[in-house]
Amino acid sequence: MTPNDGRQSRIAVCPRVKKESEMISSSEPGDAAIRGSILIAGVGSVQGLGAAIARRFGREGYPVVLAGRNAEKLEATRSRLDADGITVRATSGDVANQEDVKRFVAAAEEQAPLAVAVHNAGSNRPAPFLELAQEEFEAHWREHALGAYHLARAALPALLARQNRDQPFSHGPSLIFTGASGSLRGKANYAPFSAAKGALRNLSQSLAREFGPWGVHVAHVVIDGGIAGERLLSKRPELQDSRGPDGLLNIDAIADAYWTLHHQHRSAWTQELDLRPWSESF
Repeated sequence: MTPNDGRQSRIAVCPRVKKESEMISSSEPGDAAIRGSILIAGVGSVQGLGAAIARRFGREGYPVVLAGRNAEKLEATRSRLDADGITVRATSGDVANQEDVKRFVAAAEEQAPLAVAVHNAGSNRPAPFLELAQEEFEAHWREHALGAYHLARAALPALLARQNRDQPFSHGPSLIFTGASGSLRGKANYAPFSAAKGALRNLSQSLAREFGPWGVHVAHVVIDGGIAGERLLSKRPELQDSRGPDGLLNIDAIADAYWTLHHQHRSAWTQELDLRPWSESF
C-alpha cells in the first residue's frame, strides 16, 4: 500500500471534515486529547522563543511539555507559564541524548497524544576557524543536527499514530525545526553553526518528502535576524535601540508563525518559512 492509497481509503469512510474551531470550542475534559500536546525541545528563559511558542499554543488549550538542559531556567519558565494558566510540564535533559529525547516524547504523550514537536536548539558560538577545536565543531553538530535526528526519530512514531487515528482535522500533526540565517549561508567565523544548521535544513527536507505523504507536516523555519529575547539582549542590549523599531524579531510574532504552520490546511503546506524584520537586508 502506498501512503496516498492508505490516506484515500481513510478519507473515503470519514464524515465531513470539521474545522478545528468546531472541535475545540467547548470546555469538555476531552478537549486536550482532541488538540493533542506540544513538545518544545530547546527551552531556556521565559523571554525566549521556546517559551513564546509554549505560551501561544498553551493559551489555546494545548498541554505543553518544555525540555531543555538548564534545569533552573526551565523550572522558572514552567512556573511563569503555570501562573499564566497554561497546562505545562518541564523535563530537563539533552536533545543530543537519545534516551533523554525519548523521555521528552513520553512526557508529552502522558499529557495528550503528541500533535506538535518543535526542535528549537539555537546555541551559536562564533570563532575564527583556525582557532576552532574539533570538540566545539562537534558540539554544534550534536545540538543542532544530531538533536534534530533524535527528536524526529522519537516523535515521528507518535505523530504518525495520531494521524492514523483518523482525526477529523484538515491539517496533520507537525514536526517543526528552528533554523537560522546559517541554514542558508556560511559567514566567516560561523563554520560550526552553519555546518550544523545546514545539516538540519537538509534533514527537514528529507523528512518532509518521506513523511508528508503520510500526513505529517514537516517544516523548517529560517530565523533570518536577531531575536529580541534574553539570549541576545543580555549580551548586546544596545541592539534594541540601534536596530530601530521592530528591527529585531519579536518572539511572540515568531510564535504566531509556528501556530499558523501547524494549522495550515494540508492542501497548502509550507515546508520552509523564512522570517526576518522588515528592515533586515537579505
